Amino acid sequence: MNRLAGSKNLARTSATPGKTQSINFYRIDGSFFFVDLPGFGYAKAGKEAVRHWKTLIEQYFRNRPVIVLTVQLVDSRMPPTPLDLQLSGWLEELRIPRIVVATKSDKLSNNQKAAQSRLISESLGGQSVLMSSSQTGAGCREIWKHVLQATAV
Repeated sequence: MNRLAGSKNLARTSATPGKTQSINFYRIDGSFFFVDLPGFGYAKAGKEAVRHWKTLIEQYFRNRPVIVLTVQLVDSRMPPTPLDLQLSGWLEELRIPRIVVATKSDKLSNNQKAAQSRLISESLGGQSVLMSSSQTGAGCREIWKHVLQATAV
């Protein structure tokens, strides 16, 4: 979020996955919002907290008919998790437009990136995959291209 927005302090970050526990809205250029949803796949808070976050996310998607694009983040270093697959199927079922962004691609060689991109795409029903890195900025231009196309009036 911070890399895309060009700000180091827009969204609070943590080295520990699963810290975001609420829905956070960020107004971009006065014309649209980035909405940061809690990731429930890596939370160490226990099953009850995960169920709560899952319900929160489900309600958000079901009650927001104006969503023009979702950015599904997956870790480029591993195959999609069962929760990644569940979210992908769910977004498909709800007919919510999405792009799949594989994060932390700076930690992979070019050969590993190609192999992981194919694996992730195949696992998620043939979705194209954008490799990205918040450290290097790789993929940000492509993500913005999709965002701006989706938000064009």
